[in-house]
Amino acid sequence: MLQNYFKIAWRSLVRNRAFSAINIIGLAIGLASCMLISLYVLDELSFDRYNEKAGQIVRVILKGTMQGGKLNEAHVMPPTAQALKADYPEVLSATRLRHGGSPKVVLGEKQYSGDNLAFADSNFFQVFTLPLLKGDAKTALMEPNSLVITQKLADKYFGNSDPIGRVINFKGENTAYKVTGVIEKVPENSHFHFDIFASMAGYPDSRSSSWMTSEYFTYLVLPKGYDYKKLEAKLPQTVEKYMAPQLKVAMGVTMDEFRKSGNNLGLYLQPLTDIHLHSDFGYDLGNNGDIKYVYIFGAVAIIMLVIACINFMNLSTAGASKRAREVGVRKVMGSERKELVYQFLLESILLTSIAMILAVIFGYLALPLFNSLSGKNLTLQFTAIPSLLPSLVLFGLVVGILAGSYPAFFLSSFKPILVLKGRMVRERKSISLRSGLVVVQFFISITLIVGTTVVYQQLRFIQNKKLGYSKDQVLVIDTWSLGETNKEMFKEELLRDPRVSHVSSSSYIPAGPSYNNNYMVYPDDKNTQLVKTLRYDVDASYIPTLGMEMAAGRNFSKEFGNDSSGVIINETAAAMLGFKKDAIDRTITNTNNEGGKGTYRVIGVVKDFHFKSLHEKITPLVMILGKDAGNFLVKVKTKEMKNLLANMEDKYKAYKSEQPFSFSFLDERYNNTYQAEQKTGSILGIFAGLTIFVASLGLFGLATFTAQQRTKEIGVRKVLGASIGSIVTLLSGEFIKLVLVALVLAIPVAWYIMTQWLQDFEYRISIEWWVFAISGLFAIAIALLTVSYQSIKTALINPVTSIRME
Repeated sequence: MLQNYFKIAWRSLVRNRAFSAINIIGLAIGLASCMLISLYVLDELSFDRYNEKAGQIVRVILKGTMQGGKLNEAHVMPPTAQALKADYPEVLSATRLRHGGSPKVVLGEKQYSGDNLAFADSNFFQVFTLPLLKGDAKTALMEPNSLVITQKLADKYFGNSDPIGRVINFKGENTAYKVTGVIEKVPENSHFHFDIFASMAGYPDSRSSSWMTSEYFTYLVLPKGYDYKKLEAKLPQTVEKYMAPQLKVAMGVTMDEFRKSGNNLGLYLQPLTDIHLHSDFGYDLGNNGDIKYVYIFGAVAIIMLVIACINFMNLSTAGASKRAREVGVRKVMGSERKELVYQFLLESILLTSIAMILAVIFGYLALPLFNSLSGKNLTLQFTAIPSLLPSLVLFGLVVGILAGSYPAFFLSSFKPILVLKGRMVRERKSISLRSGLVVVQFFISITLIVGTTVVYQQLRFIQNKKLGYSKDQVLVIDTWSLGETNKEMFKEELLRDPRVSHVSSSSYIPAGPSYNNNYMVYPDDKNTQLVKTLRYDVDASYIPTLGMEMAAGRNFSKEFGNDSSGVIINETAAAMLGFKKDAIDRTITNTNNEGGKGTYRVIGVVKDFHFKSLHEKITPLVMILGKDAGNFLVKVKTKEMKNLLANMEDKYKAYKSEQPFSFSFLDERYNNTYQAEQKTGSILGIFAGLTIFVASLGLFGLATFTAQQRTKEIGVRKVLGASIGSIVTLLSGEFIKLVLVALVLAIPVAWYIMTQWLQDFEYRISIEWWVFAISGLFAIAIALLTVSYQSIKTALINPVTSIRME
């Protein structure tokens, strides 16, 4: 019996080649899209779950408000871990990480750069699942100046030699570090990525008792099944116990007075598995994702699959009349309804199986492009993912049953007497269903078109937004490896080039990765009016190099000998400090130990400029004179960059630097800040196109079927004098009406979804009416092109031939 089912299914597939091809291709595209996006979503959701204690680990974070500005930091104070472990028995273990930058490694006469360093507590490898290939996880970081490195670095530094016990140095330090352990690597789906872990015991600041600075990423291990919210509710006690007394000493105010002034600080907990997708911190250990985009791409995957399944159902029910007599004959010959259901379900599964094979092929071909767009390194290797093959088989089986269930029950329900007489009593209902499904397809397609258009509009807005500084024609040159004297000489050489207008030395760059230092300041003697600011260490050339404008006062200048005690603040800082039009010569005092605690005189107010993403509001900023910067910002006035860069590299090499000449463009750094949005726009654009294509395939199949069903009617109309134009309008008009209904339904939904997406930007566009008009016209044009070919072809048939066909 099963063999007979397969024979009939195959014959039906071959007999209806066109419909089968449309079904298979549409379903294959939908399945391939769903498969690729599912790989992306699963990878995003897998972050940090490799840890055996992933469900028990939480990170301590700092939140609060300072003079109306939000404080949101992923790192906390040095003694936090020790205090929480001592005060709360539910804290089974506590460990810390501190970013150590990328220091140059010195090994004999050789030097290596580009490897990321972190300082970690001795129990770090007992909290995080990073098995040591060599060494003991319990003792590897126990002693000061001990190191654990990755296997890749062990091969790089020591070749085939045993790395344990070997000594390395960091350039600029006199301390010798001993390798005590080797790990394979930090997994890609981790929220931190370091190549070297150094013992925290050798870092002096790690033993600080200060609750007024925060540079330590702190993790706690809680009991299995414990609700971390219970511990979080107790953390205000910790703030009162440890932070309040130091606040009193540093600022002379109590915590109550501090809060009454509109300020607040608190410790909170964040589950380890939430870090990658639910973090919104100004500075973190890595580039985190965003749960919004997981939802968006997950929805797109489901949408693609739904549209492909709708096509299948539409075309299967549309072709019902061709199978009606077959069903009637088989029922008269004794076939039961369940046998017919099995037959049609088997046909559906056969089509789905072929589509799944094609989907895997499409997936393999599209994977490099998808990885490029998503920034991932996903794979479809069955050996690398053992569960992939059974998952695909099960997935195809489920889709085949779901997509084929309605056609199977629909076709098997025909009454043999009626269908053998040529009467299809349920045809009107099936037409209504098919019309509804076409509306759903184009509703989804139009929504995606609107979404893609809005994303690209916002990206264009970002590109053209006035930032308060000039990002064009500005080079960022890495000068870390040059000595102070060589830097000055290199700077003078650059300025002598007529193609260079300004050169500034600063590590603080308003676009892309940059140094960030926080200042806690208060105006004049009002020590309760605390304001959290960002601190930029700059030179006198910084403001003119970037084309910034002064709102009041002056820039730093060598003509004034006391500028080392002067500061320039932005307009937002002036407003939050209470300086309205009289900021010049007012004083501010910082409470931080870093950067030199003291009082500064305001010498100028720079107009607000965007030194953070447009997702965030402009926050208070303080500029002070700084030295020993690691970058040159070079403003050039030529478009012949190739020759200029070659000349710059030659001048740089003359100083025999150990680091190769490295540069970037400021406008590219700015654009890279919005990679997530650019990727979203590209992916949405591609899948919106695929959605339209799959929907059009279905529409083409339906138009073909409709034309075939109405061939005799069209012949009669032509005999009675109907023109070709009126017939084309008749056949196409029905489908265009469905697209118009889809447009009306899609407009409010698309507006709501994209309005919510734009809320994530502090600076954003407003959605104009023409976005919906263009999207609707585009969908109508696609639908018209899809059905017009078949409509015109049918309208041109000789009416004599049309009437004879039936």
